[in-house]
Amino acid sequence: MNTLAAAIQPFVDQHYLAGAVLLVADKDRVLAHEAVGYADLASKRLMTPDALFWIASMTKPMTATALTMLIDEGKVGLEDPVEKYLPEFKDQKYIAYKDDTTVLLKTPKQPITVRQVLSHTSGLAFSLPMETPWFDKFQLADVVRFHAAAPLQCEPGTKYGYSNAGTNTAGRIIEIVSGQKYEDFMDERLFHPLGMKDTTFWPSEEQMKQYAIVYKVNAAKDGLEETPNGQMEYPFTNRKRTPLPAGGLFSVAADCAKFCQMILNGGKLDGRRYLSEAAVKMMIAKQTGELVTDKYGLCFATLEDGSYGHGGAYKTTMFIDPKRGLIRVFLMHVVGDWRDDGGKDIGPAFVAAAEKLV
Repeated sequence: MNTLAAAIQPFVDQHYLAGAVLLVADKDRVLAHEAVGYADLASKRLMTPDALFWIASMTKPMTATALTMLIDEGKVGLEDPVEKYLPEFKDQKYIAYKDDTTVLLKTPKQPITVRQVLSHTSGLAFSLPMETPWFDKFQLADVVRFHAAAPLQCEPGTKYGYSNAGTNTAGRIIEIVSGQKYEDFMDERLFHPLGMKDTTFWPSEEQMKQYAIVYKVNAAKDGLEETPNGQMEYPFTNRKRTPLPAGGLFSVAADCAKFCQMILNGGKLDGRRYLSEAAVKMMIAKQTGELVTDKYGLCFATLEDGSYGHGGAYKTTMFIDPKRGLIRVFLMHVVGDWRDDGGKDIGPAFVAAAEKLV
């Protein structure tokens, strides 16, 4: 067994996860691309390197990249108020507390800006202000109107708050400015040019044969059991559902690596430029201001060691280490941990194995 899979095999053996796909690349090529464990425990279908995953919140940096393309082209301004593109964001209020029992709604000093939407400092709530399942119920324009109708969680620009609503808003701005459907813009400007051939909002029946099942940890059984993907209650192939920017993509490790290689190369891949170097730097460098301690750019979070990237629900991650010139993509589908030390050692084990390749 090769280095990457061997590092993760103990976690499969101990039922921390069913299986995983691991990929390490540099700026130009894939150094290792391995699978371990099972994509489907019930049928004993083995995990393969081309297994399809719902990458959930890893949709967010890809959406942010698409909007940054429009910023790079001068079609959107970072300091533009969101209401310039989406009038429903006019006259918003934010929640303030007079005391422990009294809630006040106040008018922000300044409206939300595009920069704040991308850096998750807009004050927009994490999810939708309604209880009904929302992935397949509304068009993106309707979803964003729901977001705009809810009071902000704070004065814009004063706190970091990871937000599904913010990324959906970014996707809607893409639609308004480009004149295209969000999903069409993503396909035509990002996925197809980069060669991300298996990245899709609507996986085909054939692709679903490679789908990695989502499992949850069952502490009582000392193992794993299949679980639905959150609120995704429809057939994944149903093209009537809304492909939300906050987390609607399905992808494979090789495609995620292509996206990361473009970023690591300063906005270029295979001789084609997608973003200016200045734009890529903004995507990585802290954009959250002095009032916010989180090191989040327009697209990625930056860790203490200088690496940057993003993780999605059910433990899908992609991180770029500029010092070593490495890309790490780790895809698995599991909810929760069944021991006190849970999956805490899975990431470091993968990182240590990846660094041995250089």
